[in-house]
Amino acid sequence: MNGQSQKWKPGKRALTGAAALVLGGLIFGAFRLASPAVKLPTADVKRKEFVDYLEIRGEVKALRSVVIAAPYSAGDLQIMKLATNGAKVKKGDVLVEFDNTTVKQKLAQDQSALKSAEAEIQQSRAAARLKEEKDLTDVMTADYDVRKARMDASKQEILSVIEGEQAKLKLADAEQKLEEAQATLKADRSSAASDLASKQQKRDQAVFQVQLDERSLASLALIAPLDGVVALQNHWQPQGGSTPFKARRPRVAGAAIAELPDPSTLKISARIEEAERGQLKMGQSATIRIDAVPDGNFSGTIDTISPTASLDFNAGWPVPRNFSVELALASSDARLAPGMGAVVRVAVGRVADGIVIPTSALFRKAGRTVAYVRRGSKFEEIPVEVSRRSGDEALIAKGLQPGEQLALKDPTLTQ
Repeated sequence: MNGQSQKWKPGKRALTGAAALVLGGLIFGAFRLASPAVKLPTADVKRKEFVDYLEIRGEVKALRSVVIAAPYSAGDLQIMKLATNGAKVKKGDVLVEFDNTTVKQKLAQDQSALKSAEAEIQQSRAAARLKEEKDLTDVMTADYDVRKARMDASKQEILSVIEGEQAKLKLADAEQKLEEAQATLKADRSSAASDLASKQQKRDQAVFQVQLDERSLASLALIAPLDGVVALQNHWQPQGGSTPFKARRPRVAGAAIAELPDPSTLKISARIEEAERGQLKMGQSATIRIDAVPDGNFSGTIDTISPTASLDFNAGWPVPRNFSVELALASSDARLAPGMGAVVRVAVGRVADGIVIPTSALFRKAGRTVAYVRRGSKFEEIPVEVSRRSGDEALIAKGLQPGEQLALKDPTLTQ
């Protein structure tokens, strides 16, 4: 008998220990429920207006943008400097600089040719002036000789017949020389004018070529035509496929290198399902939160809703058909840039006198939605019926009364 008692005692001790643990756990759990007031955050059940918000994810888009392209006239070029993708730039900032060595050399050659052409014009003008002065002198001399010969011929009455005939011959000869001098003057003037015109044409061609070189040189620095954010374009590389442009890479003439969206045309673009489209209408106001601007809340209005659904290839497979929505921003902000994510909240329904609680006060237990109502120093689990949820608030149809305090954390799990 004593031996049997010896064998039974260890099992009895184990049972007693297990019972003590279970009892201790129950007491501890009851203690946690009985004294949550210090540890658990709470919120009041309120009777107030409930606003049902429709939340839509979208992104900032620009309706107009300027494409920055390599010049056609300069041939294939190497990119020496390139603005960083996503960099904010001001109007007049340099976005892209190409290698300008060849163009500078050509400009220097054409400038030298222009100087030579201008020097030839000066030489031609100087030679024409000298010729003009000589021809004028010859004309003046011949004119003087004609007048003198006429005076001599006018003395025929007092001269002998022979002397009179000689005077007439001298007059004719002087008149012939005057005509020749005048003809030479006219011919030399015409020749000088023709020579000058030819050299001026050569100079004008040189000026045009220098201006063309200067424009080509200026086109090798692509300037931002407006304030904005740089969006580098992709190009095909045999080794890497489609990749953004980089410095020190050759570029085909005329290729689009970057895009500069116009910040004055920024809007919020989103895609919505058919059920959501039925809740929206033109002109509805909305609040907008931009992911990249955490301290900025923006206002906007719906100004475009597509009348028909279209395929949304950005939404994965299978490709859904949904509607596009655009919202106009009430004010601009320099921090906004195309591609930034946005969350749009539109008030689509209101209940003027509802029972409203934070959604964080709702819990799922055994397939039911419950809330923990404070009863003195304890929290009591109460099943509730939720009419609607919107953001961080819920509209309660049954189970709670205004003024009750709810636990915002599960009392059965809080240590």
